[in-house]
Amino acid sequence: MFSGIVAAVGRIAHLQALEKGLRLTVEAPGLDLSDVAPGDSIAHGGVCLTVIEKAGAAYKVDVSRETLDCTVGLDAPGEVNLEKALRLADRLGGHLVTGHVDGVGEVLKFERIGESHELLVRAPKPLAKYIARKGSITVDGVSLTVNRVAGTDFSINLIPHTVTVTTLKRLQAGSRVNLEIDLVARYIERMMTAEN
Repeated sequence: MFSGIVAAVGRIAHLQALEKGLRLTVEAPGLDLSDVAPGDSIAHGGVCLTVIEKAGAAYKVDVSRETLDCTVGLDAPGEVNLEKALRLADRLGGHLVTGHVDGVGEVLKFERIGESHELLVRAPKPLAKYIARKGSITVDGVSLTVNRVAGTDFSINLIPHTVTVTTLKRLQAGSRVNLEIDLVARYIERMMTAEN
């Protein structure tokens, strides 16, 4: 489990092709790796991946073909939001995040409004029913609060700090982003639709 509070921006520095996926080398000089060991989970742009090897300020993770097919941002070198898995005693600054991406959204607008930025995203139609005004959503691993919803489109206000310390600053119209809906919404929907 994660909180959606990005701890550092790392860099996918190298990709090695596997039979069914990729092995990524991630450079993370800003992330405290002193307590990270093989088998530990780290979220990469909202995608939970398992560390298989660590060396200094870098580590390796494997990404399956299935994960690559339903996410964005893990198939090329570049910056990535990083968060280590929560411990039970950690502060929950965002909301409960599983690191299991529900779909890929498209950025319709990312523009500065005063000191903040407005982010307008179009979600895949099957996810729209889970997105609520003042509800939580994870965008590229960042826990955010929805301001407005209209059909499949939702708007978020990003404070300067969030823009500065995450990869969201690189977004523009047409960018694709990993989305994870609120865990609570998923369970409520299951309870309401499950047959007895």
